[in-house]
Order: sequence, then C-alpha cells, then structure tokens
Amino acid sequence: MLSFRQAWYAIPLRLIVGYGFMEHGYAKLARGPESFANILHALNVPAPSLLAWATILVELFGGFAVLVGVCIPVASVPMAMVLLVAIFTVHLPNGFSSIKLESVTAAGAHFGQPGYETDLLYLAALVALVLGGSGPLALDRFFIRPQKGQRSKAA
Repeated sequence: MLSFRQAWYAIPLRLIVGYGFMEHGYAKLARGPESFANILHALNVPAPSLLAWATILVELFGGFAVLVGVCIPVASVPMAMVLLVAIFTVHLPNGFSSIKLESVTAAGAHFGQPGYETDLLYLAALVALVLGGSGPLALDRFFIRPQKGQRSKAA
C-alpha cells in the first residue's frame, strides 16, 4: 500500500503538465493553426500544416488526458515527441536556461529566447507519471479494474 505522500505526488504533476500542454495548444489554436504552420515552415519542418494540427491536437487532448489522469502512458508518447521536436528544432541552440535576462529598462525586463530547460522538466514529469502512476482522483481508477486475485491500489 502506498503512503499518503507516495499516492498524492501525481496531483501537482498532472495539474501543471496537463494545464501547461492545454494552454500551449489553445494558444496555437486561438492564433490560428496556419500561424503555427508558418513557424514550422520557417524551421524547415516537413508538412507544416499537418504537423501544426497534429501538435495542437496532441497538446489539447494529451494535456486533458494528463490533467484528468486517463491513459497517461499512451498520451505521454506523442506528448514526449512534441517536446523532443521542440528541443531539437527550436530550443537547443538557445542553451539550457529557460530564462535569459538580456536587459532591464524603464519599460521592464527584456528576455531572450528560452532554452530547453522547461521542456526537460515536462519530460521528467511525464516519465514520473508513467512510472509512478496517475495517482488518486484519476479517471483511470474508474476504468481499470484489478485482475482477479489482485488488490486494488486504492485499497
């Protein structure tokens, strides 16, 4: 039986990863998928319109799956692929740090391009959820029944 701490670690991970992915997907959708497709085209990504839509759908539906705790191992595969593509096509040349303070003026702080730090944090959180489970209050608990002779993890 898992301790209280061991069982509930997944909740903050699911909240931030799920919401974060959904927010990024919604932002791309709200600006128009073709705007994101133009960015992908500028990065020489093949089939930019198709991949723009695929990315938006992965971020929205994968994020939702993580947020509510359903099929996290399955949802994590395309989510990890989106993160890896972002790391290798956009963030890697910018280094590790996600915060690059360039200057501070009367108008406020000015930042440079982010590195791959945040993408690695998302990947680490997905790995933790896949290995450790979706935790309590996850929809998986309602769909996955223990095998005959096994005790439920919730017990």
